[in-house]
Amino acid sequence: MLLPRRSPPGRPRRAAIAPARDPLRAMTGSATSPSPHARSAGLPNTRTFNSTRHNAAANLALGLILLATIVEAALLAGEATSADSSRPFHWLTMVVLMVITVAGVGSFALMRRRVDELEKLSASMQEALRAKDAAEAANMVKQRYLATVSHEIRSPLNAIYGYAQLVEQQNDVDPRQAARVIRRCCEHITTLSEGLLDIAQLDSGVLRLRHEAIDLPDFLDQLTWMVRPGAEAKGLAFHLQTVGRIPAVVRTDPGRLRQALLNLIGNAVKFTASGSVTLRVAYRGQIATFDIIDTGPGIAEEDQQRVFDPYERADGSAQGVGLGLPITKAIVRILGGDLKLASTPGQGSCFTVTLMLPEPIRALDPQATQRKIIGYEGDRRRILVVDDEAEQRDLLQHYLTACDFHVTTAASGAEALALCAECAFDLVMLDISMPGMTGWETGARIRELCGSQVRIAMASANAQEFHRPETDKASHDHFFVKPYRLDDLADGIGALLGLSWQWESTGETPEEPAGSARGKRLPKRALEHVERLRERIHIGHVRGIEAEIAMLAQAAPDHGRLVSALYAALDEFDLAGLLRLLEEA
Repeated sequence: MLLPRRSPPGRPRRAAIAPARDPLRAMTGSATSPSPHARSAGLPNTRTFNSTRHNAAANLALGLILLATIVEAALLAGEATSADSSRPFHWLTMVVLMVITVAGVGSFALMRRRVDELEKLSASMQEALRAKDAAEAANMVKQRYLATVSHEIRSPLNAIYGYAQLVEQQNDVDPRQAARVIRRCCEHITTLSEGLLDIAQLDSGVLRLRHEAIDLPDFLDQLTWMVRPGAEAKGLAFHLQTVGRIPAVVRTDPGRLRQALLNLIGNAVKFTASGSVTLRVAYRGQIATFDIIDTGPGIAEEDQQRVFDPYERADGSAQGVGLGLPITKAIVRILGGDLKLASTPGQGSCFTVTLMLPEPIRALDPQATQRKIIGYEGDRRRILVVDDEAEQRDLLQHYLTACDFHVTTAASGAEALALCAECAFDLVMLDISMPGMTGWETGARIRELCGSQVRIAMASANAQEFHRPETDKASHDHFFVKPYRLDDLADGIGALLGLSWQWESTGETPEEPAGSARGKRLPKRALEHVERLRERIHIGHVRGIEAEIAMLAQAAPDHGRLVSALYAALDEFDLAGLLRLLEEA
């Protein structure tokens, strides 16, 4: 048995190391309780976690002290036994002390590993808390965007409600003008609804655009009709000013442009107590400038950048959720433009939108949108309309019958299958969201039953249905988005069935059916743009492609059909189709 030795003469006796009752508590203090935030998040408290790390460090320090004491005891024992090496337990004592030393080193390594593990766990917990905060922020974006949409919907709803009452009371208002305003307002509400689905794409800077040729003066007039009632209700004057020449037709995404301008004008009306709001439009070198000028309180210079941040407002007392400007800026940038702000406190503000709006080579036919389809060349075609909502079936039946189709309707997938077994249809139009058998299932069954000779078109109010990974594109040939636009219906059905329409005004087709873009050979001055266009296509530079198509249109004014086909392929981001069109040109 090993006994403690007395200290050698002349050497002071070392004090025994008395272990503390709780060395970790003595070095670090009492543990903290979890914070309410951590308890509500279901995660360990960060303060408690930091205390644990301090405890581990204290444990490591204590281990180092113990290890030093063990080594010193071994050295003292060696000095004592070296004087009398004949003692029987000398070597046994050395072995035991070596074992104790090794055990101390092992304890040190174990405590060090424990500290490393706690540090890694602490980093993981910090990352989890950051992820939780990010998720809460993203959820807040969606909730506040929903609240913002409610405000944005009120302007077009006000115009719809007002004109509906005027027409109902038979006041001195042009019914056709009222119908145009109501239609434009409905299109804007549809755009807002689609924006709810686009919010995730908007966050990532990727938003699907739909470019088309629009009548710019008519677009501005309709915008004025939509916002003027709200301005006048606040006692404000609204002015539309055009500077210089404004082109009759430009190419852009009208829904997104309308959404951006309405957001800015709506903000100006909202924050202006008296005076006026002005929309000033200028156009030069295919660049359009839209200035929204108000006589409101203005924005201080130090706040002008902050108003473009989510949830921020220049005036903390102002009402609203602060998402209109950030969303508008994102839309303008995706359209390829820029949004700037100039403001003087006490005088007002001016938001400027700058966009490239190219003029198409072939102007719009002003009568084309007013002409009515009365039929088509060739034999009469049979169409089956399948929808569980009677109003949707009646709408399609009324329109298609007026276009000289033989229309049959069904309220379910099972009824549609029974009709397809009895009769051969040229086209089947299926609603996707039907109870029981969905449109996708019905389409697949009809494809098995009738083969490829029948055309199948899907329809849904959810545009995202078409982009789902599980969508079986082999079971259908086309996709329509509700609410239906009659022009889109005519274009889609005409392409599916290869029809040449007959129109009420002339009885002739306005243009040849879609197909070959080939015509006369391109002039030499256009070939350079063709080569540049190929380069842009190979690298996927969308804005460069659009710019080169515009330059090609100027260099080859007689090839409007090719230019239109190129724009259509670009809208679908069909790069292979663009190259194919250039090869055929």
